[in-house]
Amino acid sequence: MAGAATAPVAIAADGGAISVTGNLEDAYCYSTMGAKGAGHKACAMKCASSGMPVVLIEKGTEKSYIVLPNKNASPLPESVIKHMEDEVTVTGKEYNKNGTEYIVVESVK
Repeated sequence: MAGAATAPVAIAADGGAISVTGNLEDAYCYSTMGAKGAGHKACAMKCASSGMPVVLIEKGTEKSYIVLPNKNASPLPESVIKHMEDEVTVTGKEYNKNGTEYIVVESVK
């Protein structure tokens, strides 16, 4: 009976609204070379525009979220691309699959 009581909570959390403040990084340069910051902005924008995965690194925790567009088979919104390497607050829906965190972008400020 206890399992039945907690199941709706787990389902409700997947796809729940979230706002995360942190830096937008292109996954390749950030993870393989440690490239980040203002000097890397043009490269990060080019990578994100080319379809390279983008990660949001949460301020204070360094938790990583893979950033997803709000529609299947769509590019990331321009609001993500133009803010690569900037500190922003991304609002959207949070998903966790097999230990990987995702955020589906609704807004970037």
